[in-house]
Amino acid sequence: MEKVKPRTLSGFMELLPAPQVQMERIMQVLRETYALYGFYPLDTPLIESSEVLLAKGGGETEKQIYRFTKGDSDLSLRFDLTVPLAKYVAQHYGELTFPFRRFQIGKVYRGERAQRGRFREFYQADIDVIGDGKLDIINEAEVPSIIYKTFTSLGLERFKIRINNRKVLNGFFAILGLTEKAGDVMRTIDKLEKIGAEKVKTILVEDFGVEAATADELLKFIETPGGTEGILAALEGYKGKNEVFDLGAEELKTVANYMTAFGVPADHFEIDLTIARGLDYYTGTVYETAMLDHPEIGSICSGGRYDNLAEYYTDKQLPGVGISIGLTRLFYVLGEQGYLNDQMNKAPADVLILPMTDDMGAAIKTATALRSAGIRTQLYGEQKKFKHKIGYADKLGIPFVIFLGEDEINAGVVAVKDMESGEQVKVSLDEAVNLIRAGLAKKNEGKVICDKSI
Repeated sequence: MEKVKPRTLSGFMELLPAPQVQMERIMQVLRETYALYGFYPLDTPLIESSEVLLAKGGGETEKQIYRFTKGDSDLSLRFDLTVPLAKYVAQHYGELTFPFRRFQIGKVYRGERAQRGRFREFYQADIDVIGDGKLDIINEAEVPSIIYKTFTSLGLERFKIRINNRKVLNGFFAILGLTEKAGDVMRTIDKLEKIGAEKVKTILVEDFGVEAATADELLKFIETPGGTEGILAALEGYKGKNEVFDLGAEELKTVANYMTAFGVPADHFEIDLTIARGLDYYTGTVYETAMLDHPEIGSICSGGRYDNLAEYYTDKQLPGVGISIGLTRLFYVLGEQGYLNDQMNKAPADVLILPMTDDMGAAIKTATALRSAGIRTQLYGEQKKFKHKIGYADKLGIPFVIFLGEDEINAGVVAVKDMESGEQVKVSLDEAVNLIRAGLAKKNEGKVICDKSI
């Protein structure tokens, strides 16, 4: 029989066991952190009706979507977690309690060109708060504060959350007479960091007919220096010219004050008027998060406020605010830059039991007792030489090995070996449990990310 060469499709990540443990640990920290803030876990279908996913229609989304038919059904793989959330909230509106707070960690699919750090199948980790008719601005400050808590819990320290408000930008566009071109202008300035001010100006002038002087004024405004306090002070000088602008400036000030109240240090967030977020549905506060030592990576977490999440599925007004971590990309970048903690315990078990007798009864009993005590335990049952058995534990990085021979069984003890130190002792099973727990507490210290800058 001719063999098929095993291969992984381009743009799809497949991890070996040890880095998979690291990825799972990151997701565990995310779940634990989101749960601390009162978010429900949610898992929407991977496959949806194309009609549902493409309700908004057109654009780059439709070009990138994985779409197929099954019988008479027109189906698509989800390309983000926000559209399925919109469908979910509209469908189950009468069964949900608002504000509805959900988190979701799941795979999404986009048929874009595969490149370094960019994948066609990747995990997103989203949190959203959805209101019924209204949603207080405090949520626009709490969401980025959760991201601060999440990243610091993972071990990342050198990052900054940059915030802006779309009302400020749209109001300023109105002041400049650019309201009719607002969408095009917004999407263009969103490229500022990637292509630079000169190219942005060229596009505005040549493609969208913006006067050169107007483009200069716009660029001068969005690049207002001074950090949070300086920008807030500068915005005061424009007040009174446009109601939308004035509202956005007040919202921006309120969000900044609340973020401080939520415990986000001043050096971890700043107002940045260049943050536009190119997607049309954002209506208020917008966020992007960058690693300070690797600005070339771009945003590792982004989101914002939207006034009507489910407008394509229901007439009910469902405003929300959310933020998304591109988890697969973040994991790839952290690994490439050497931020992942390679010293963390990545073994599938805490203890490997090596029976030294033909009768496995005592070993099975010991394994059962250790598992009942909450210790991950693997029983080695293969008929191999002792050197191979020890080598197995060593290759997997299993912290402790228990030997059970006739002498140990008759004496009612177990021989416990610390694989890192090489120390071996004979103790009772209860003592072994305490010894292993203490050893694991020490071995499991540290976070999944080692921020090299601290």
